Amino acid sequence: MDEPAQKYSWYALGLLTLIYVLNFLDRTLIYILFTPIKKEMAFSDLQLALLGTTSFVIFYTLLGIPFGRLADRTVRKNVIAIGLAIWSLFSGLTGFAHGFWPIFFCRVMVGVGEATLGPAALSLLSDYFPPRMRATVQSVYSSGIAIGGGLAFFLGGWIAQAYGWRWAFYLLGFPGLVLALLTFLLREPARGRTETTVTQPADWTLLFKSPRLLLLYGGYAFVGLASNNLGIWGATFFVRVHHFSLLVVGTAAGILSIAVGLPAMIIAGAVSDRLKNRMALTTWTAVLSIPLWIGLLFSDNVPLLIAMNVVLYGLAVLWVGPATADVHDIAGPHLRGLAIGVFFSIVNIMAYGIGSPLIGKISDVAGMRYALLVCPAACALGAMMLWAGSKAPAQSSEVVEEITA
Repeated sequence: MDEPAQKYSWYALGLLTLIYVLNFLDRTLIYILFTPIKKEMAFSDLQLALLGTTSFVIFYTLLGIPFGRLADRTVRKNVIAIGLAIWSLFSGLTGFAHGFWPIFFCRVMVGVGEATLGPAALSLLSDYFPPRMRATVQSVYSSGIAIGGGLAFFLGGWIAQAYGWRWAFYLLGFPGLVLALLTFLLREPARGRTETTVTQPADWTLLFKSPRLLLLYGGYAFVGLASNNLGIWGATFFVRVHHFSLLVVGTAAGILSIAVGLPAMIIAGAVSDRLKNRMALTTWTAVLSIPLWIGLLFSDNVPLLIAMNVVLYGLAVLWVGPATADVHDIAGPHLRGLAIGVFFSIVNIMAYGIGSPLIGKISDVAGMRYALLVCPAACALGAMMLWAGSKAPAQSSEVVEEITA
Protein backbone atom coordinates (compact mmCIF):
# COMPACT_ATOMS: atom_id res chain seq x y z
CA MET A 1 0.00 0.00 0.00
CA ASP A 2 1.29 3.47 -0.97
CA GLU A 3 0.88 4.99 2.50
CA PRO A 4 1.60 8.62 3.45
CA ALA A 5 5.07 9.48 4.68
CA GLN A 6 5.40 9.40 8.47
CA LYS A 7 6.77 12.27 10.58
CA TYR A 8 9.83 10.25 11.55
CA SER A 9 10.59 9.75 7.88
CA TRP A 10 10.98 13.52 7.49
CA TYR A 11 13.36 13.61 10.46
CA ALA A 12 15.41 10.84 8.86
CA LEU A 13 15.44 12.73 5.56
CA GLY A 14 16.66 15.86 7.36
CA LEU A 15 19.46 14.00 9.15
CA LEU A 16 20.59 12.10 6.07
CA THR A 17 20.55 15.30 4.03
CA LEU A 18 22.70 17.03 6.67
CA ILE A 19 25.14 14.11 6.51
CA TYR A 20 25.27 14.46 2.72
CA VAL A 21 25.97 18.18 3.19
CA LEU A 22 29.05 17.24 5.25
CA ASN A 23 29.91 14.53 2.73
CA PHE A 24 30.06 16.96 -0.15
CA LEU A 25 31.62 19.73 1.94
CA ASP A 26 34.54 17.49 2.90
CA ARG A 27 34.82 16.19 -0.65
CA THR A 28 34.90 19.59 -2.37
CA LEU A 29 36.67 21.71 0.26
CA ILE A 30 40.07 21.10 -1.31
CA TYR A 31 38.97 22.64 -4.64
CA ILE A 32 38.64 26.18 -3.28
CA LEU A 33 42.01 25.63 -1.59
CA PHE A 34 43.84 24.62 -4.78
CA THR A 35 45.38 28.10 -5.18
CA PRO A 36 46.96 28.45 -1.69
CA ILE A 37 48.01 24.77 -1.64
CA LYS A 38 49.66 25.16 -5.06
CA LYS A 39 51.44 28.30 -3.86
CA GLU A 40 52.80 26.66 -0.70
CA MET A 41 53.64 23.25 -2.18
CA ALA A 42 54.55 24.28 -5.77
CA PHE A 43 52.30 21.54 -7.20
CA SER A 44 51.40 21.25 -10.90
CA ASP A 45 47.76 21.21 -12.05
CA LEU A 46 48.06 17.47 -12.62
CA GLN A 47 49.21 17.02 -9.01
CA LEU A 48 46.27 19.12 -7.80
CA ALA A 49 43.92 16.91 -9.80
CA LEU A 50 45.50 13.80 -8.31
CA LEU A 51 45.04 15.21 -4.80
CA GLY A 52 41.57 16.60 -5.37
CA THR A 53 40.02 13.74 -7.29
CA THR A 54 42.15 10.69 -8.09
CA SER A 55 43.15 10.07 -4.46
CA PHE A 56 39.52 10.34 -3.41
CA VAL A 57 38.08 8.25 -6.21
CA ILE A 58 40.47 5.26 -5.90
CA PHE A 59 38.72 3.64 -2.96
CA TYR A 60 35.46 5.58 -3.26
CA THR A 61 34.78 3.71 -6.48
CA LEU A 62 36.40 0.39 -5.56
CA LEU A 63 34.48 0.21 -2.29
CA GLY A 64 31.21 1.68 -3.59
CA ILE A 65 30.11 -1.67 -5.01
CA PRO A 66 30.95 -3.87 -1.96
CA PHE A 67 29.53 -1.20 0.34
CA GLY A 68 26.40 -1.21 -1.81
CA ARG A 69 26.15 -4.96 -1.37
CA LEU A 70 26.71 -4.48 2.36
CA ALA A 71 23.84 -1.97 2.43
CA ASP A 72 21.57 -4.62 0.91
CA ARG A 73 22.46 -7.14 3.63
CA THR A 74 23.13 -5.34 6.91
CA VAL A 75 22.02 -2.46 9.16
CA ARG A 76 22.37 0.55 6.89
CA LYS A 77 22.46 3.27 9.56
CA ASN A 78 25.54 1.69 11.14
CA VAL A 79 27.34 1.55 7.80
CA ILE A 80 26.70 5.28 7.40
CA ALA A 81 27.77 6.17 10.95
CA ILE A 82 31.09 4.34 10.69
CA GLY A 83 31.82 5.86 7.30
CA LEU A 84 30.95 9.35 8.54
CA ALA A 85 33.37 9.02 11.46
CA ILE A 86 36.18 7.87 9.13
CA TRP A 87 35.84 10.60 6.51
CA SER A 88 35.37 13.39 9.10
CA LEU A 89 38.50 12.32 10.98
CA PHE A 90 40.70 12.25 7.90
CA SER A 91 39.24 15.43 6.43
CA GLY A 92 40.32 17.23 9.60
CA LEU A 93 43.72 15.52 9.59
CA THR A 94 44.40 16.86 6.09
CA GLY A 95 45.21 20.18 7.74
CA PHE A 96 48.17 18.57 9.50
CA ALA A 97 49.61 17.02 6.33
CA HIS A 98 52.83 18.26 4.72
CA GLY A 99 53.78 17.22 1.22
CA PHE A 100 52.01 15.39 -1.60
CA TRP A 101 51.76 11.87 -0.20
CA PRO A 102 50.41 12.69 3.29
CA ILE A 103 47.64 14.82 1.72
CA PHE A 104 47.04 12.05 -0.83
CA PHE A 105 46.62 9.45 1.96
CA CYS A 106 44.16 11.63 3.89
CA ARG A 107 42.12 12.12 0.73
CA VAL A 108 42.14 8.37 0.09
CA MET A 109 40.67 7.80 3.55
CA VAL A 110 38.03 10.47 2.98
CA GLY A 111 37.03 8.50 -0.10
CA VAL A 112 36.90 5.24 1.88
CA GLY A 113 34.54 6.76 4.44
CA GLU A 114 32.33 8.55 1.94
CA ALA A 115 31.84 5.41 -0.16
CA THR A 116 29.51 4.10 2.57
CA LEU A 117 26.93 6.87 2.36
CA GLY A 118 25.21 6.85 -1.04
CA PRO A 119 24.07 3.22 -1.29
CA ALA A 120 22.93 2.97 2.34
CA ALA A 121 21.26 6.40 2.61
CA LEU A 122 19.34 6.18 -0.66
CA SER A 123 18.21 2.65 0.18
CA LEU A 124 16.95 3.87 3.56
CA LEU A 125 15.03 6.73 1.95
CA SER A 126 13.25 4.36 -0.43
CA ASP A 127 12.00 2.49 2.64
CA TYR A 128 11.07 5.65 4.58
CA PHE A 129 8.97 7.14 1.74
CA PRO A 130 6.45 5.75 -0.80
CA PRO A 131 7.48 5.31 -4.47
CA ARG A 132 5.34 8.23 -5.68
CA MET A 133 7.69 10.60 -3.79
CA ARG A 134 10.95 8.87 -4.72
CA ALA A 135 12.54 11.42 -7.07
CA THR A 136 11.37 14.34 -4.90
CA VAL A 137 12.79 12.85 -1.70
CA GLN A 138 16.04 11.81 -3.34
CA SER A 139 16.38 15.28 -4.85
CA VAL A 140 15.94 16.83 -1.40
CA TYR A 141 18.64 14.49 -0.12
CA SER A 142 20.83 15.25 -3.15
CA SER A 143 20.49 18.97 -2.45
CA GLY A 144 23.28 18.24 0.02
CA ILE A 145 25.51 18.53 -3.05
CA ALA A 146 24.51 22.16 -3.56
CA ILE A 147 24.53 23.07 0.13
CA GLY A 148 27.73 21.21 0.95
CA GLY A 149 29.53 22.51 -2.11
CA GLY A 150 28.32 26.02 -1.38
CA LEU A 151 29.48 25.91 2.23
CA ALA A 152 32.83 24.44 1.17
CA PHE A 153 33.48 27.33 -1.20
CA PHE A 154 32.04 30.05 1.02
CA LEU A 155 33.48 28.94 4.37
CA GLY A 156 36.63 27.43 2.88
CA GLY A 157 37.45 30.60 0.96
CA TRP A 158 36.77 32.82 3.98
CA ILE A 159 38.72 30.67 6.47
CA ALA A 160 41.66 30.25 4.09
CA GLN A 161 41.80 33.98 3.43
CA ALA A 162 41.65 34.82 7.14
CA TYR A 163 43.56 31.99 8.83
CA GLY A 164 45.22 29.87 6.14
CA TRP A 165 44.11 26.80 4.22
CA ARG A 166 44.96 24.33 6.99
CA TRP A 167 42.39 25.83 9.36
CA ALA A 168 39.67 25.22 6.79
CA PHE A 169 40.25 21.47 7.18
CA TYR A 170 40.41 21.66 10.98
CA LEU A 171 37.19 23.65 11.40
CA LEU A 172 35.12 21.96 8.70
CA GLY A 173 36.32 18.34 8.96
CA PHE A 174 36.25 17.25 12.59
CA PRO A 175 32.63 18.32 13.48
CA GLY A 176 31.25 15.36 11.53
CA LEU A 177 32.39 13.06 14.35
CA VAL A 178 29.56 14.41 16.52
CA LEU A 179 26.95 13.76 13.84
CA ALA A 180 28.06 10.13 13.60
CA LEU A 181 26.62 9.55 17.09
CA LEU A 182 23.15 10.73 15.99
CA THR A 183 23.31 8.42 12.99
CA PHE A 184 23.71 5.34 15.21
CA LEU A 185 20.40 6.27 16.87
CA LEU A 186 18.33 6.30 13.67
CA ARG A 187 15.50 3.76 13.38
CA GLU A 188 16.12 1.19 10.65
CA PRO A 189 12.92 0.66 8.56
CA ALA A 190 11.97 -2.75 7.20
CA ARG A 191 13.54 -3.31 3.79
CA GLY A 192 11.04 -2.87 0.97
CA ARG A 193 8.19 -1.83 3.29
CA THR A 194 6.88 0.94 0.98
CA GLU A 195 6.74 -1.14 -2.21
CA THR A 196 3.40 -1.57 -3.97
CA THR A 197 4.43 -5.01 -5.23
CA VAL A 198 6.08 -8.00 -3.59
CA THR A 199 9.52 -8.65 -5.03
CA GLN A 200 11.85 -11.61 -5.05
CA PRO A 201 15.63 -11.24 -4.77
CA ALA A 202 17.30 -11.27 -8.17
CA ASP A 203 20.75 -12.25 -9.37
CA TRP A 204 23.02 -9.18 -9.11
CA THR A 205 24.50 -9.85 -12.57
CA LEU A 206 21.16 -8.80 -14.05
CA LEU A 207 22.06 -5.18 -13.20
CA PHE A 208 24.40 -5.32 -16.19
CA LYS A 209 21.88 -6.84 -18.60
CA SER A 210 19.20 -4.14 -18.62
CA PRO A 211 19.72 -1.93 -21.72
CA ARG A 212 17.97 1.00 -20.04
CA LEU A 213 20.16 0.74 -16.95
CA LEU A 214 23.37 0.42 -18.98
CA LEU A 215 22.51 3.52 -21.01
CA LEU A 216 21.66 5.33 -17.77
CA TYR A 217 25.06 4.42 -16.31
CA GLY A 218 26.90 5.65 -19.40
CA GLY A 219 24.86 8.78 -19.97
CA TYR A 220 25.14 10.06 -16.43
CA ALA A 221 28.84 9.16 -16.33
CA PHE A 222 29.47 11.75 -19.06
CA VAL A 223 27.02 14.28 -17.62
CA GLY A 224 28.63 13.79 -14.20
CA LEU A 225 32.08 14.41 -15.67
CA ALA A 226 30.97 17.84 -16.86
CA SER A 227 28.98 18.83 -13.78
CA ASN A 228 31.56 17.68 -11.25
CA ASN A 229 34.44 19.36 -13.04
CA LEU A 230 32.54 22.65 -13.03
CA GLY A 231 32.87 22.42 -9.26
CA ILE A 232 36.40 21.01 -9.29
CA TRP A 233 37.99 23.54 -11.66
CA GLY A 234 35.49 26.41 -11.74
CA ALA A 235 37.01 28.41 -8.87
CA THR A 236 40.55 27.94 -10.23
CA PHE A 237 39.33 29.01 -13.69
CA PHE A 238 37.95 32.31 -12.39
CA VAL A 239 40.97 33.00 -10.17
CA ARG A 240 43.52 32.17 -12.85
CA VAL A 241 41.87 33.33 -16.08
CA HIS A 242 39.82 36.30 -14.84
CA HIS A 243 41.98 37.21 -11.82
CA PHE A 244 39.21 37.19 -9.22
CA SER A 245 40.31 36.92 -5.59
CA LEU A 246 39.89 33.66 -3.68
CA LEU A 247 37.47 35.33 -1.26
CA VAL A 248 35.28 36.74 -4.06
CA VAL A 249 35.17 33.43 -5.91
CA GLY A 250 34.46 31.47 -2.73
CA THR A 251 31.66 33.81 -1.66
CA ALA A 252 30.08 33.88 -5.12
CA ALA A 253 30.33 30.11 -5.52
CA GLY A 254 28.81 29.54 -2.09
CA ILE A 255 25.85 31.81 -2.80
CA LEU A 256 25.38 30.27 -6.25
CA SER A 257 25.42 26.71 -4.94
CA ILE A 258 22.75 27.34 -2.33
CA ALA A 259 20.57 29.98 -4.03
CA VAL A 260 20.51 28.25 -7.42
CA GLY A 261 21.53 24.65 -6.82
CA LEU A 262 19.16 23.95 -3.93
CA PRO A 263 15.90 24.97 -5.67
CA ALA A 264 17.07 23.51 -9.01
CA MET A 265 17.58 20.06 -7.51
CA ILE A 266 14.36 19.98 -5.49
CA ILE A 267 12.19 21.34 -8.32
CA ALA A 268 13.74 18.89 -10.77
CA GLY A 269 12.88 16.01 -8.47
CA ALA A 270 9.28 17.16 -8.02
CA VAL A 271 8.83 17.70 -11.76
CA SER A 272 10.40 14.36 -12.69
CA ASP A 273 8.07 12.52 -10.29
CA ARG A 274 5.23 13.78 -12.49
CA LEU A 275 6.84 12.70 -15.75
CA LYS A 276 6.63 9.28 -17.32
CA ASN A 277 10.22 9.49 -18.50
CA ARG A 278 12.81 11.19 -16.27
CA MET A 279 15.69 10.63 -18.69
CA ALA A 280 14.04 12.75 -21.37
CA LEU A 281 14.20 15.73 -18.97
CA THR A 282 17.86 15.26 -18.14
CA THR A 283 18.75 14.71 -21.81
CA TRP A 284 17.64 18.24 -22.64
CA THR A 285 19.47 19.76 -19.69
CA ALA A 286 22.68 18.18 -21.04
CA VAL A 287 21.99 19.56 -24.52
CA LEU A 288 21.35 23.08 -23.20
CA SER A 289 24.58 22.95 -21.19
CA ILE A 290 26.78 22.66 -24.30
CA PRO A 291 26.51 26.26 -25.61
CA LEU A 292 26.64 27.61 -22.04
CA TRP A 293 29.94 25.82 -21.44
CA ILE A 294 31.47 27.19 -24.62
CA GLY A 295 30.27 30.72 -23.86
CA LEU A 296 31.58 30.53 -20.30
CA LEU A 297 35.03 29.44 -21.42
CA PHE A 298 35.60 32.05 -24.12
CA SER A 299 33.70 35.16 -23.03
CA ASP A 300 35.48 37.99 -21.20
CA ASN A 301 32.29 39.95 -20.45
CA VAL A 302 31.91 39.66 -16.68
CA PRO A 303 28.11 40.19 -16.42
CA LEU A 304 27.60 37.65 -19.22
CA LEU A 305 29.99 35.22 -17.54
CA ILE A 306 28.05 35.44 -14.30
CA ALA A 307 24.70 34.94 -16.06
CA MET A 308 25.93 31.91 -17.99
CA ASN A 309 27.51 30.42 -14.88
CA VAL A 310 24.26 30.76 -12.92
CA VAL A 311 22.21 28.95 -15.57
CA LEU A 312 24.90 26.34 -16.25
CA TYR A 313 25.24 25.49 -12.56
CA GLY A 314 21.47 25.03 -12.21
CA LEU A 315 21.45 22.63 -15.16
CA ALA A 316 24.57 20.85 -13.91
CA VAL A 317 23.10 19.73 -10.58
CA LEU A 318 19.47 18.89 -11.26
CA TRP A 319 20.04 15.40 -12.71
CA VAL A 320 21.07 13.60 -9.50
CA GLY A 321 17.63 13.03 -7.94
CA PRO A 322 15.93 11.82 -11.14
CA ALA A 323 18.92 9.57 -11.91
CA THR A 324 19.00 7.81 -8.53
CA ALA A 325 15.22 7.44 -8.52
CA ASP A 326 15.41 5.69 -11.91
CA VAL A 327 18.14 3.37 -10.62
CA HIS A 328 15.99 2.40 -7.63
CA ASP A 329 12.87 1.88 -9.74
CA ILE A 330 14.72 -0.40 -12.13
CA ALA A 331 16.71 -2.38 -9.54
CA GLY A 332 14.01 -2.99 -6.93
CA PRO A 333 14.43 -3.19 -3.12
CA HIS A 334 16.75 -6.21 -2.98
CA LEU A 335 19.41 -4.75 -5.30
CA ARG A 336 19.11 -1.01 -4.65
CA GLY A 337 22.24 -0.60 -2.58
CA LEU A 338 24.35 -2.51 -5.08
CA ALA A 339 22.80 -0.71 -8.06
CA ILE A 340 23.51 2.70 -6.53
CA GLY A 341 27.02 1.58 -5.64
CA VAL A 342 27.60 0.59 -9.27
CA PHE A 343 26.04 3.84 -10.50
CA PHE A 344 28.15 6.10 -8.28
CA SER A 345 31.28 4.09 -9.02
CA ILE A 346 30.88 4.51 -12.77
CA VAL A 347 29.97 8.20 -12.53
CA ASN A 348 32.84 9.00 -10.18
CA ILE A 349 35.44 7.03 -12.12
CA MET A 350 34.53 9.07 -15.17
CA ALA A 351 34.33 12.43 -13.35
CA TYR A 352 37.13 12.14 -10.81
CA GLY A 353 39.33 9.31 -12.04
CA ILE A 354 39.40 10.20 -15.75
CA GLY A 355 37.93 13.65 -16.34
CA SER A 356 39.67 15.71 -13.68
CA PRO A 357 43.25 14.43 -14.29
CA LEU A 358 42.70 14.74 -18.04
CA ILE A 359 41.65 18.37 -17.63
CA GLY A 360 44.60 19.01 -15.31
CA LYS A 361 47.06 17.52 -17.81
CA ILE A 362 45.63 19.46 -20.75
CA SER A 363 45.68 22.64 -18.65
CA ASP A 364 49.40 22.19 -17.94
CA VAL A 365 49.99 22.06 -21.71
CA ALA A 366 47.35 24.25 -23.34
CA GLY A 367 45.77 26.36 -20.58
CA MET A 368 42.57 26.18 -18.56
CA ARG A 369 40.16 27.45 -21.24
CA TYR A 370 40.99 24.69 -23.71
CA ALA A 371 41.26 21.99 -21.07
CA LEU A 372 37.68 22.58 -19.93
CA LEU A 373 36.37 21.95 -23.47
CA VAL A 374 36.31 18.34 -22.29
CA CYS A 375 33.10 19.26 -20.41
CA PRO A 376 30.82 20.33 -23.29
CA ALA A 377 32.07 17.33 -25.28
CA ALA A 378 31.05 15.09 -22.37
CA CYS A 379 27.61 16.74 -22.24
CA ALA A 380 27.07 15.90 -25.90
CA LEU A 381 28.01 12.24 -25.42
CA GLY A 382 25.90 12.01 -22.27
CA ALA A 383 22.86 13.51 -23.98
CA MET A 384 23.05 10.96 -26.80
CA MET A 385 23.19 8.03 -24.37
CA LEU A 386 20.39 9.37 -22.17
CA TRP A 387 18.19 9.98 -25.19
CA ALA A 388 18.70 6.36 -26.27
CA GLY A 389 17.98 5.25 -22.70
CA SER A 390 14.78 7.27 -22.61
CA LYS A 391 13.53 5.25 -25.59
CA ALA A 392 14.29 1.89 -23.95
CA PRO A 393 11.45 0.01 -22.16
CA ALA A 394 10.29 1.92 -19.06
CA GLN A 395 10.22 -1.19 -16.85
CA SER A 396 13.16 -3.54 -16.42
CA SER A 397 11.73 -7.04 -16.15
CA GLU A 398 15.28 -8.32 -16.58
CA VAL A 399 16.35 -7.00 -13.18
CA VAL A 400 13.54 -7.77 -10.75
CA GLU A 401 10.89 -10.44 -10.92
CA GLU A 402 7.70 -8.94 -9.52
CA ILE A 403 4.73 -10.82 -8.11
CA THR A 404 1.47 -8.91 -7.74
CA ALA A 405 0.70 -8.44 -4.08
